[in-house]
Amino acid sequence: MNIEDFRDYCLLKAGVTEETPFGPETLVFKVGGKVFALTDIDTFGSINLKCDPERAAELREQYDYVLPGFHMNKKHWNTVLIGTGASEVQLREWINHSYDLVLASLPRVTREAIVSEQ
Repeated sequence: MNIEDFRDYCLLKAGVTEETPFGPETLVFKVGGKVFALTDIDTFGSINLKCDPERAAELREQYDYVLPGFHMNKKHWNTVLIGTGASEVQLREWINHSYDLVLASLPRVTREAIVSEQ
């Protein structure tokens, strides 16, 4: 997966916006105003994704290219290194998981408005 594919995949999801709130080098994707994915625009060397804490620990144990979230809450975020073994199928699955976790955490009215966009 390259950065264009990553961006396109994230933007296909209902209610997603892209921003650069941490500066022009960090591309951030949000749903309902909450972050679910971010990456470095220049290098696209890794992606930070939200993850269920138990699953996050399992993925870190299973794959050497999944690390505790860089500059994020290590319990709830993973950093996935790009170009080191993660397949496109895995990346899409983990992006979906992150998006679904954040969407589920939104207030019901906000969540229902986003879901109705699909």
